[in-house]
Amino acid sequence: MSDYSESDAQREVSELEKKSATAASLFDIRRIIGGLFVVYGVIVTIAGITASDAALAKADGVNINLWTGLGMLALGLFFLVWLWLRPLAVPVPASEDEGPEE
Repeated sequence: MSDYSESDAQREVSELEKKSATAASLFDIRRIIGGLFVVYGVIVTIAGITASDAALAKADGVNINLWTGLGMLALGLFFLVWLWLRPLAVPVPASEDEGPEE
């Protein structure tokens, strides 16, 4: 006889489902895109704030780094807020013990 019972198998399956849900939410594409846009947005915004007069003259007086950096920050924050407001819902499979729903 085996020491491995059906309840142990169910417990193991439920633990794997929890780990799978955690991994799915960790690697949600909105988190990756939002994080990258925020990081690059900060870098480009700092470059825009510290732009020299020669760089501004080269761009016809428009501080393109500042505006692009602020746009990237806004887009990155949009993705992160979207992730926060609408988190990923991992579907939970029905257990085999339950009968068919009518």
